[in-house]
Amino acid sequence: MTNETRDMNRDPITGEPGSHPVGTGVGAAGGAAAGAVIGSLFGPIGTLVGGAIGAAAGGAAGHTVAEGVDPTGETEYWRNTYTTRPYYNSQYNYEADYAPAYLYGNSARTQYAGREWDDALEADIRQGWEATKAKSRLSWEEAKDAVRDAFDRSDRTYRAYDATDRYYADRYSQADYYKADYGYESDYRPAYRYGTFARAQQEGREWDDRLEADLERGWEQAKGTSKMAWNDAKYAVKDAWHGVERVLPGDFDRDGR
Repeated sequence: MTNETRDMNRDPITGEPGSHPVGTGVGAAGGAAAGAVIGSLFGPIGTLVGGAIGAAAGGAAGHTVAEGVDPTGETEYWRNTYTTRPYYNSQYNYEADYAPAYLYGNSARTQYAGREWDDALEADIRQGWEATKAKSRLSWEEAKDAVRDAFDRSDRTYRAYDATDRYYADRYSQADYYKADYGYESDYRPAYRYGTFARAQQEGREWDDRLEADLERGWEQAKGTSKMAWNDAKYAVKDAWHGVERVLPGDFDRDGR
């Protein structure tokens, strides 16, 4: 597995520091014209550590310990967002109190891959809070909503990439752009994940020459293990960009609609 060495808080598309991928919220949507409501499809979508945008052996669903949600990007996301959350209490601060809860939620999603948040899972996660909380003053009752917030955000990220991985793993070799010189896991999967990530990151934009130029600039940072130059990768990236609605399973956000 290729270790991630780039600045994980840098936008893999534009290269701008201090960026983090966010969506517009969680909700059911389909057939989003020009990606205008793609944030609603994904919920917030982060990046996965391990060879660019999570393009690591083991799949997107936390099958390997080394593949997890980018901790730097998530730290910045929650630092900028935590005061807007309904459980926020102004007597607590981010660094000492809430940051450990968000970090714990991210790590719990990796540890308990494949499980949904329910009473049994909450009981398991609760047992680890006192040993994990560091200097946080939050009791479990005060921390659990933040822990779940991070868990759910990470879960949407994993499931978005997992859906992409599963969909294209069975189809990439039949695509018009397929070249036998390249394999799926090491070469094509980073391109499909890049297209999926880009669609969430660049919501509201259409695929045109300007967008393609932006994505080309980000490919060297995002390609991870892929041996493909942009001229080969761009077709898979574009395929994933345009294929989000058909790739994501029904009720992706699990809101029952």
